[in-house]
Amino acid sequence: MRDTIELNNISHYFDTAAERIELFDNLSQTIGTGEILAIVGPSGAGKSSLLSIAAGLEDPEEGEVVFNVGGTPIDKMAMRANSGFIFQQFHLMPELDAIGNLALPLRLKGNKDAFDIAADWLGKIGLEKRAGHKPHQLSGGEQQRIAMARAFVSRPRFIFADEPTGNLDARTSETVIDLMFGFARETECGLVVVTHSNRLASLADKSLRLENGALEIAA
Repeated sequence: MRDTIELNNISHYFDTAAERIELFDNLSQTIGTGEILAIVGPSGAGKSSLLSIAAGLEDPEEGEVVFNVGGTPIDKMAMRANSGFIFQQFHLMPELDAIGNLALPLRLKGNKDAFDIAADWLGKIGLEKRAGHKPHQLSGGEQQRIAMARAFVSRPRFIFADEPTGNLDARTSETVIDLMFGFARETECGLVVVTHSNRLASLADKSLRLENGALEIAA
């Protein structure tokens, strides 16, 4: 049985002093584990808001979001505990070295093997020799590889990525995409990626376009 996120007739908007900005209306979609889903669309269409709602970080103005893990409905807090996040900005802890950043999610969960597991993941992303380096001693691509591995290290059921290659050059982006998709296949999680990259979107199992308040299969 797949774990799922069900978006049921959700609508979202925000109000300014002059008007109400409608992002999307009456939108429904099921997201499941074992699937890589890309969400594309123009800037300002609401892609990041949709990602936050699917992850349980934000509530829709209307509609319902249902999270099912292990065949049982769970609440938003439990959903976050079953999720990993990758952002355009790396959000590494500046005071921790590479292995410390990778071990942090495991340590927070009380895993006594946190540093051994983190060392294994550093090897998977080819940065085992950078274990003792702080973020400011690493390139942008190296930081994003660590941030990506950190999202996967506790093997969550869902990974949410918001423009994960937005700050990277083309060659580095290819490396990050290959690793991220490979880890998603290996762990059989659900990977949801908001992106402007046509290359990234073309490699996903399904690509959806959010535009003018509607979510449709991307051409």
